[in-house]
Amino acid sequence: MSGIAIMTSGGDAAGMNPAIRAAVDHARQLGMNPYVVYDGLEGLIDGKIKEATRELTSDMIYRGGTLLRSSRSKRFFDYEFRKQAYEHLKDRNIDKLVIMGGDGSFRALNDFFNDFEVPFAGIPATIDNDIAGTDYCLGVDTAQNVILDCIDSVRDTARSHHRAFVIETMGRDCGYLAMTTALCSAADICIVPEIPYDLESIYKRLQPVINEEGSCIIAVVAEGTRVAQYLTRWLTERAGMDTRLTVLGHVQRGGSPTARDRLMGTRFATRAVEALNNGDINQIMVYHDGQYGYASLDAVAGQQYSVNPDIINLCRELSC
Repeated sequence: MSGIAIMTSGGDAAGMNPAIRAAVDHARQLGMNPYVVYDGLEGLIDGKIKEATRELTSDMIYRGGTLLRSSRSKRFFDYEFRKQAYEHLKDRNIDKLVIMGGDGSFRALNDFFNDFEVPFAGIPATIDNDIAGTDYCLGVDTAQNVILDCIDSVRDTARSHHRAFVIETMGRDCGYLAMTTALCSAADICIVPEIPYDLESIYKRLQPVINEEGSCIIAVVAEGTRVAQYLTRWLTERAGMDTRLTVLGHVQRGGSPTARDRLMGTRFATRAVEALNNGDINQIMVYHDGQYGYASLDAVAGQQYSVNPDIINLCRELSC
């Protein structure tokens, strides 16, 4: 019986655990022997590989993060460490890999395939939602809901004190999280890398809000702009409002996965296992225009992700 190993790599994302569960169960249904790798690529090097039992996956679906843990590995770039990882797989008769992560993780396993011909399937999993070729990555919906809960709570206290709040979201150089949560929370300002902004125009637009008793201002800023502290000072000095900065940080990665992330994780994972079982190797699972499909590594890794133009256009009026 051939073996298949499931692993998570890079930053954690809600939806990974439902995907692990689905991959293990579906592999077993297809007659494969499922294994899991702990601690990502570092764990693969160190042989932290265990046979996946039903007990392991029985209460996994509702839990956030990744129970397999994750890591970023510099050692995996070294051939000798990749060879060490291969020996651990060979000892267990594992000849297929499913990895959840970003394009860096996919590139690492592509190098591994070029060395040792161990095929893989990739599942996009990052709350940044910045992987080219797919409209959706695991963890995004849960992160959006966590952010919205935070903004709603902040708005309560902001209105109580006639304050402005600057909320910084994750996303690296992609403004998707900031844009979508700004729209869904009816934020007053949205600053993202994709859209030029004009603070004086923003000031003129918001003057009625600034002068209204019991009002507040909510600004959502993507971390990639690196202007959260500057905007906080500007709102204090130019708008004359008591302004506070709230950096949400890693809270955005946590929380029980939403129904959407559980379903997306399940569907991505079953398709990944089926792809390998059918001989469609080294494919990345994608979701585009409402359809699930595969994309080659070249179509994903190193390519520039573009936020949907409709979302960008809706956010333009919050940037000027």
